[in-house]
Amino acid sequence: MRGAEMRNGLGKLRLPRPFAFSHPRISPSPHLRYIGPMPELPDVTIYVEALERRIVGEPLTGYAILNVFALRSVEPPLDALVGRVVRGVRRLGKRIVIEFGDELRLVVHLMIAGRFRWIPATSRTRVPARIALAELTFPTGRLVLTEAGSKRRASIHVVQGADALAPFERGGLEPLDATPDTFAERLRRENHTLKRSLTDPRLFSGIGNAYSDEILHRARLSPLKLTSRLSDEEVTRLFDATRATLIDWTDRLRAEAGDGFPEKVTAFHDGMAVHGRYRLPCPVCSTAVQRIRYRDNETNYCPRCQTEGRLLADRALSRLLKEDWPRTVEDLE
Repeated sequence: MRGAEMRNGLGKLRLPRPFAFSHPRISPSPHLRYIGPMPELPDVTIYVEALERRIVGEPLTGYAILNVFALRSVEPPLDALVGRVVRGVRRLGKRIVIEFGDELRLVVHLMIAGRFRWIPATSRTRVPARIALAELTFPTGRLVLTEAGSKRRASIHVVQGADALAPFERGGLEPLDATPDTFAERLRRENHTLKRSLTDPRLFSGIGNAYSDEILHRARLSPLKLTSRLSDEEVTRLFDATRATLIDWTDRLRAEAGDGFPEKVTAFHDGMAVHGRYRLPCPVCSTAVQRIRYRDNETNYCPRCQTEGRLLADRALSRLLKEDWPRTVEDLE
């Protein structure tokens, strides 16, 4: 089928090798419409470590809410934190919790486009008003919550009390604290595709779209395989791949940030095997990475490494091509 052309109701479709598809109505850009996922366990961990070095032991001396949508709570007020010393910073799923005395906590959810910027006290740098949501001031510097784009999803909550964090806890198992048995039990608790199970915060904590792609590639498993159909050996492979991927990327991002504040928090990294690499060669077998698109999400996978050469149906293209949709990697060549 090399150099071949296929027809459908919209005209000819040429399948360039080694890529998947191009069509005048479908942009060849892999990320043109794709919105990257929110920061996940490795990214949030590096944020927490950077914040610990800068604000633990320091008092909050002031704040500014720069966008009315940022602060989502009323009681207790942010004023209750001013003058109090930061006792600790920790991760709660994909959220960041800054802890003060008297069981007061500030909970930040970055969502998809939210990011932190740290401005040292000696710097006069100003964050553009169009992306700045809130600013927390400490003797050591200013922590600015930003959010790109027009949608305001990132949020800040101020809470108090032993049970105040309960509404933010989704119940997911911490993957790096799990044993093989607890991981297997949680994985098989509900029958879903592997992609859905890994990214469900009620099942596993801190894993999202990006690292689930990398985990499944390392485990050599299809993102659409059902958890009820996994063998014990495949569950073990997935457990090992989950730990290895999250630890590896946390170490990489930690080394990249060094003593600085993480500036390049993104869903796409050059060293990733499949995520964000649609049409690029798999680092293991050189087959073109494929994708499944659904609304603003994209799942990337290698058909040779993960699906025995089969192409998984893409909602946008398989409906367009119908019977011309290729079923295997060989059909693309």
